[in-house]
Amino acid sequence: MRIFLCLAAPLLSLGLLSSAAAYERAWTVPAETGVVGVERAQLDPAWWVARQAEPDRVILDARAIAAQNAKLMQLDRSMHDLDALPATLERTRVAAWVDGISKRPTRALYDVQGQPVAASDLDAIVANANASAIPASQPTRFGLVVHRADLRAFPTRTRVFSSNDDHDIDRFQESALFPGDPVAIVHESRDGLWWFVVNTRYAAWIEKQYVAKGRAKEVLGYGRRTPFRIVTGARATTVYTPEEPRVSELQLDMGVRVPVLADWPVGEPVNGQHAYTSHVIQLPVRDDNGRLAFAPALLPRREPTSDAPLALASRHLIEQGFKFLGERYGWGHSYNARDCSGFVSEIYRSMGVQLPRNTSDQAVSPALNRIAFNEKDGRDKRMAVVRELQVGDLVYIPGHVMMVIGEVDGEPYVIHDTTGLSFAGADGRTMRAKTNGVTVSPLTPLLFNGTQTFVDRITNIQRIRP
Repeated sequence: MRIFLCLAAPLLSLGLLSSAAAYERAWTVPAETGVVGVERAQLDPAWWVARQAEPDRVILDARAIAAQNAKLMQLDRSMHDLDALPATLERTRVAAWVDGISKRPTRALYDVQGQPVAASDLDAIVANANASAIPASQPTRFGLVVHRADLRAFPTRTRVFSSNDDHDIDRFQESALFPGDPVAIVHESRDGLWWFVVNTRYAAWIEKQYVAKGRAKEVLGYGRRTPFRIVTGARATTVYTPEEPRVSELQLDMGVRVPVLADWPVGEPVNGQHAYTSHVIQLPVRDDNGRLAFAPALLPRREPTSDAPLALASRHLIEQGFKFLGERYGWGHSYNARDCSGFVSEIYRSMGVQLPRNTSDQAVSPALNRIAFNEKDGRDKRMAVVRELQVGDLVYIPGHVMMVIGEVDGEPYVIHDTTGLSFAGADGRTMRAKTNGVTVSPLTPLLFNGTQTFVDRITNIQRIRP
């Protein structure tokens, strides 16, 4: 797996907080929230925006963001430039993609009933990847995703877990793709139901029913069409229509961009409905032969969208993050939600900024403004940087990322998608809040384990700013 679990305290052992993790200040746990340092008023984005001296100051303008995205594509090896793929793909390249994610697991796995996955069942799942059938060479094929869909480590819907009491972290779940996402189609499963696809940010298995094959020009050009609408809410939904079920009540997540049919004749119905209360957009659909076609759809004007990416400013970073507040944690975009790295990616995507998919890649990306720490860096050095954190900075510990939303009395606060938080109570003993969702918290009192705080375990800080 290339996605790491966003745990607040994966190695926590109950006990007294050691002197090595002593706090710089005394913290309380408000009764109204049960989370250290968080008052109910702080769950309102306006509270944090009001604390900013210049909440609307643009951090990077559109030109700078375009340059940043180009730099990411050029320097970051976790990214895939689909425009640069050759007309023919050699077996070595395709096999490296498939083998890189579909290796046979060596540790014990459990099914949804908590029973060990039989070796024979695992053999069948691995065999369905059909790696031996990758041809010596093949023409490069492309497609557009037509519906939000999971990306899987293997071509199977079977959910597997690391322990018999875990029902959330499906070890075959990798990520998700969204309507309009372009992919290169590079391999097919033995049962013919799955494709192995390469997207700009990820390579994994997707069910064929969610991808429509098309010509490179129409696939790669779809996301560049103008004019367009970009989703600025946690999600937007197209109008229900029985006339065209393929675009009926289609979910579009934050940052998804769709072209607008600006020349649609006024008064002409779209799928049986007058369009004046909606934007007429064009969505990719899959015909009966699996080929790419396009269909008009109505995106209600009430839905949260914009005709351009939001300005990269403190106000929007805070407000966009809070639009997910309380959403259930979804490992690898499962549960129709997102995990810690997916969460920050979609916030920034609504402002036009691209990020690598996983925490492991985001944290070390050479294309971003990175501050790195190692085990020799002491508390004083770490805290000096922590005290200078600004809104939008991304803070990484092993397997987790948090976004800074401001400070209170010099203490940085973050918003993050996490399974839970651990911190010391009034008696010094460890408390745990199983938040299991998008959460607001201060940074410095969070415990990584029985002797270390999150600050002690910061590996990197990434700044999407000059």
